[in-house]
Amino acid sequence: MVQILSIGIAVLDEIFPISTRIVPGEKHRASRVESVIGGNAANACLAIARLGGRPCLITRFGADAIDEALRTRIEALGIDTRFSRVIPGCASARSTIVIEPNGDRTIFNFIDPRLPELPEWLPQTLPGTTRAVLGDTRWEAGARHLLTLARGAGLPAVFDGDRRPVDTGLIDLASHVAFSAQGLAEMTGETNPAEGLRQLARGRSNFLAVTDGKNGVYAQDHDGFRHFPAFPVTAVDTLGAGDVWHGAFALGLGEGLTNSAAITFANATAAIKCSRPGGSSGTPDRREVMQFLSAYGMKLEQVR
Repeated sequence: MVQILSIGIAVLDEIFPISTRIVPGEKHRASRVESVIGGNAANACLAIARLGGRPCLITRFGADAIDEALRTRIEALGIDTRFSRVIPGCASARSTIVIEPNGDRTIFNFIDPRLPELPEWLPQTLPGTTRAVLGDTRWEAGARHLLTLARGAGLPAVFDGDRRPVDTGLIDLASHVAFSAQGLAEMTGETNPAEGLRQLARGRSNFLAVTDGKNGVYAQDHDGFRHFPAFPVTAVDTLGAGDVWHGAFALGLGEGLTNSAAITFANATAAIKCSRPGGSSGTPDRREVMQFLSAYGMKLEQVR
């Protein structure tokens, strides 16, 4: 089993599906409420575990009533938390998510600003079984630390360029950077994902990509600029799809797949997740992804 270290946030998500589009200022009734683990790093770890990898989550838990429930759920999913810590005096991250009928989600998130940026307990060397690392924008100092260790060890150093402006030093430090369409737009000021990626790629030689939902993935690396269409599915719930994509992508790289094959693997995993309700709980396992690819006449060894 390939070990992937993922550093960033773990969140308790409370999901409220509604039967109509959101109308500002009005009251909406949910058909149910579901509590699941969330957050970029935790969702990526769940995907890695479901896909047959060995995820290790590095996060900062708050010392409150949510902490124990969140940690218990994460560990029950087969996710190693030995490098994570509970921070006294801080609150755990949490989100309220509204899912509309077309699968779109609106997220209200809280991350305690008192959480330490670069605590002394972060590992100073990577475990020998590590094959790739993944960091996100929600803990940039932690991501920088882990990406630096990975680059020094010659391992894939993947950065999830999710929303909000990103320190450009992190883009250059990572071997692989994959933005969300919104994150890239905030970074470059360009609303066209393909053009934004071309703009960012000027003068850079590392792998850069942008995930654009049903429009697929655009990527720039030593093979040039390419477009990878999304697999067509009926979207039920897009919550966590980007995080799941990054987890699958990092695992693919850790397993030795080429950039193209890792993208195809991640696209299939995220597509299946979008077709299911329940946020991260809809993440598929390895068998399901292989069957999905097979239905399109694909095998991973054929797209290496």
